[in-house]
Amino acid sequence: MSRYIINGGKTLNGKVKISGAKNSALKIMAASILGSGKVTLENVPDIEDVNTMVQVLQTLNAAVEFDREKNILEIDPCAIDVCEAPYELVRRMRASVLVAGPLLSRFGRVKVAVPGGCNIGARQIDLHLKGFEALGALNSIEHGYVISSVDKNTGGDGQRLSGATINLDFPSRGATENLMMAAVLAKGDTIINNAARETEITDLAGFLVSMGADIYGAGTDCIKIRGKKELAGTKYRIMPDSIEAGTFITAAALCGGSIEIADAIWKNLEIFCLKIKEAGIDISSASDNTIKVKKTAKKLKPVYISTLPYPGFPTDLQPVIAVLLSVIPGISIITENVFENRFMYVEELNRMGANIKIDGHHAVINGVEKLSGAPVKAFDLRAGAAMVLAGLVADGTTEVYDIYHIKRGYEKFEKKLASLGADINLVNDEYKHV
Repeated sequence: MSRYIINGGKTLNGKVKISGAKNSALKIMAASILGSGKVTLENVPDIEDVNTMVQVLQTLNAAVEFDREKNILEIDPCAIDVCEAPYELVRRMRASVLVAGPLLSRFGRVKVAVPGGCNIGARQIDLHLKGFEALGALNSIEHGYVISSVDKNTGGDGQRLSGATINLDFPSRGATENLMMAAVLAKGDTIINNAARETEITDLAGFLVSMGADIYGAGTDCIKIRGKKELAGTKYRIMPDSIEAGTFITAAALCGGSIEIADAIWKNLEIFCLKIKEAGIDISSASDNTIKVKKTAKKLKPVYISTLPYPGFPTDLQPVIAVLLSVIPGISIITENVFENRFMYVEELNRMGANIKIDGHHAVINGVEKLSGAPVKAFDLRAGAAMVLAGLVADGTTEVYDIYHIKRGYEKFEKKLASLGADINLVNDEYKHV
């Protein structure tokens, strides 16, 4: 069992480079299934979720090679002949369900276990299935698996999906991505209305276009796709991870003297950065995608935050900024509009001396002078990162357990923090969960 031991109170200084985006890499890896040749991906983060997706692709009989030192991943999808993603892998990572769209589009059928992932909300896949139906598929759920296949009465040749207009009830990122991938090999044109607008959607579209797909409007709420009979292999570079960037921005705001965060794209994080600035933090952006955070003599101010789908405040950074707000005098309020269980970390943060009360989907934060080190648990990926940041700013020693959650999404997290001056150590032992 691995854990972090953090001795808090150290000032952070220096420069850190952000890794490739987890949420982009996983979807682009799934989209490689659509190619007729080898796909080479650069800037792929060496994290557990990527390793799980590698196993998913290998289960489908894709040939995969991952150079972890160079962060280069090569995928040859030509030998894929399996259309099933097993429960053992999908339960570990929800993004595994995104092989459904590519497999359905390429082979006309797919069988995928109902997904698992972080315990932050229901996150059902109804929108995915409704979209598949609109494209001409029949869906059923049997023994914990979703089975989709092209309806011969609507699919023409019994294999290819047919273009359609799809109106999403909610701008779901996962549904938008799955339906984009399903539509690129469909016959005719597809329009996705009320589409998600996240930057990862734009990155996925850029990858598909590099394979020869016709996609227009990615990054807006209306995406238009003209289906092709075949897509080619390609070489593509994964965008930087905005959530990791936001995590290090918050660490700098909490503990920093002066920190430069390279490969941090301001426009992808704009509302988050503006809230950081509203709190009184000295934060600025350079033309080379470097964000600078400096210690300020100003008295920091509480803020109100409401999470929303992009371009709103990102729910993935809600636990992280809560740590900062917990040590800013006054009352801050966070309203969570995306995932109902996103406040699971609050009890652990309160054990460290924070004063946070939950009222429905609101967190009322009464800032305290300081946090105190304590043994805490990472309930999920982003909550785990929040616990690490709390340990960095707290007095005394903090032990963070169940850090396998953190390793799902942060590459070399403890090494990057240590390079800035944090006193953080990874310990592997036989301790049980707290």
